[in-house]
Amino acid sequence: MSARIRDISQRLGPRTPLWPGEPDLVLTRNASIGPGCPVNVGAISLPLHSGTHADAPLHYSNDGVASADSPLDAYIGPCVVVDVRGAGARVEVSDCDWEALKGVTRVLFRTYERFPHDAWDENFKAIAPEVVARLRDAGAVLIGTDTPSLDPQTSKTMDAHHEVLRGDMRILEGLVLDDVPPGSYELIALPLAIEGADASPVRAILRELAV
Repeated sequence: MSARIRDISQRLGPRTPLWPGEPDLVLTRNASIGPGCPVNVGAISLPLHSGTHADAPLHYSNDGVASADSPLDAYIGPCVVVDVRGAGARVEVSDCDWEALKGVTRVLFRTYERFPHDAWDENFKAIAPEVVARLRDAGAVLIGTDTPSLDPQTSKTMDAHHEVLRGDMRILEGLVLDDVPPGSYELIALPLAIEGADASPVRAILRELAV
């Protein structure tokens, strides 16, 4: 029996919540099946940080690599989903079960009771830079969250992102973890090879591990 696959990606469309000030996500149809045309052909215009996405290091450092140049190893492999819905304005060190995270290389934080698919939430829970630093120092290669960013919406210093940079970790944001029980999974969430891009939408999935 094959392992169950859980899709933890947002659907991209007109209702997808986008960062304030970003251009709209627009899907257009350039050709339609009909007399003289055998196919439907579309095009999409969207911000690179739309929906479920992977931040490239270029997003928070001019010396960082773009999506097309980012090694893919961090985006595939064992991970742990952590339930921190009880945290306050941001996820602090005291909100994490560090014994359960010992040896874990990819950590996905669930902060929402139900993901806000139809509205932008400006008060989403950030991840404290001290949490990122502790994970980094323990050997983590990727940190993910169901919110739009590791840092608060109003942050100008991007402290959590810069803690990631110090360990050359990778970031996934905008995950949908509503129906995912805490525990261990295999993560697959590959960014597109977009040259010069500071982020890329991803189709993120979790595959349940064989018992």
